Parts: sequence; structure tokens; C-alpha cells
Amino acid sequence: MELISTMLSYSFMQRAFLVGILLALCSALLGVSLVLKRYSMIGDGLSHVGFGALAVAAACHFFPMAFTIPVVIVAAFFLLRLSTISDIKGDAATAIICSSALAIGITAASMTTGINTDIQNFLFGSILALTPADVRLSIIASIIILLLFIVFYNKIFAVTFDEIFAAATGTNVQLYNMLLALLTAITIVLGMRMMGALLISGLIVFPAISAMRLCHQFLSTVLVAAGISVLCMVTGLTASFLWALPSGPAIVLCNLAVFIIFYGLAKVRQ
Repeated sequence: MELISTMLSYSFMQRAFLVGILLALCSALLGVSLVLKRYSMIGDGLSHVGFGALAVAAACHFFPMAFTIPVVIVAAFFLLRLSTISDIKGDAATAIICSSALAIGITAASMTTGINTDIQNFLFGSILALTPADVRLSIIASIIILLLFIVFYNKIFAVTFDEIFAAATGTNVQLYNMLLALLTAITIVLGMRMMGALLISGLIVFPAISAMRLCHQFLSTVLVAAGISVLCMVTGLTASFLWALPSGPAIVLCNLAVFIIFYGLAKVRQ
């Protein structure tokens, strides 16, 4: 209780816990569908696009979130369409977008402000980089993401497991794939301040694959993944506070430890 009281006495830790828990829930819910649909690398691609957009926003003195979110949403739609209308398949399209966006971001930063502390925070994440404006935007966007996922849960479940059957029953598969891409893009941008562009995809993938070691139903997998994600977020932020660790790596390492434990439990059960 003394540790909790000490941590929460700092305003930056209050912001980190509030945004982090909401971000962990959104990432876990979307991560299960993305992993099952083999779209998990989209998160990595969009995080690089997000870094490029944030670097350009910093160079041009734009409000980072307001500029980055639309850019990443457009990139998500383009990435999905590119894999369906061209000969460039999903993994190759993701690699092209990753490297191009990263090159644009680093070039824009080098020609203006240089690779300063703000740019490094975008790459590796920092709880100190969260501003009150970022917190307000994150809370609003996270609530919208969670509500949309709950409202369209049945449709997302259908397109996750069998797109052909979902289409046969009248579900607009392309629309719900776009919805998943939209929610993922917003989650990626919200998490980049805390997790960093290089690590945010781990927050989406790890809880899902950990939960899948022991759970074999969609709903139970989603719930367990959400619990794992929140637990690792809280543990990682606490470790970051106690030992002055960067928040993003601490959270990902907690997720890695949980995955190893769940993988071992699955083997024992088999």
C-alpha cells in the first residue's frame, strides 16, 4: 500500500496507469482477432508509419496526435487494400510500408530538429512524455474502441474465424475488416507515447498468443488476454518506477515472462 501510495503521488504515474490500463484492454481485445487472422504484423507496420508521421509532425510543429491518427488510419486501409488488389502480398506490403515510413521519419527529423529526446520517446516510449492532452485523447479514443468492439463483437467473431461463411450469412466482411484496421490504427497511435514505435506491436501480440496456450474458445481467450495485458501493464509500470527502467521494454518483458509461463503450463497439460 505504501508503494502504491508513493507511485500515485506523482501525476505522471497517475497518467501512465490510467492510459496504460485502457491501452492494455484495447490491445488485448484487438490482438486476439489480429493473431487469428494472421494480421499481427500489421501492428508492426502501422507503428512504423506512426513513427514517421510523428516525426514529420514534430518537424512541422503540428499537434502530434491530430496529425498522426489520420495518417495511420489511411495507411491501415491502404495496407489491407494493397494485399487484395495487387500482386504484392501482405508480408511484402508490410515490409515496404515499414521501411518507407521509418526512412521518411528519420529523414524529416534529421533535416529539422535532429534525433532529439522527443524523437527517441516516439521510438522507445516514455511515461514522462504523456501530456494531459494525450491523456484526454487516449481516454476518449479507448472508450470508443472498447464500445465498438463490444457492440460488433458477434460480427468480429464471425469474420475472424470464417470470412466465407460470414459473407454467406450476409455480413459485410470488408467493412468489418476495415473496422478492425481502424481500431488497430488508433490503438497503435495511442500506445506509441508509452510503448514506443518499436515495441507497441508486442502489446498486441503477446497477450493473445499467451492466452491461446490454454484457452480454446474465442470469448475465454479474449478475457484471459485482457487480464494478462492489464497485469503486465501494471507490473511493467511498477518495475519501471522502482528501477528506473524504460516503460516500453519493461512491459514487453513482463509479457514475455507470462508467455513463457503459459507455454510451459500448456506443455505440462498436454
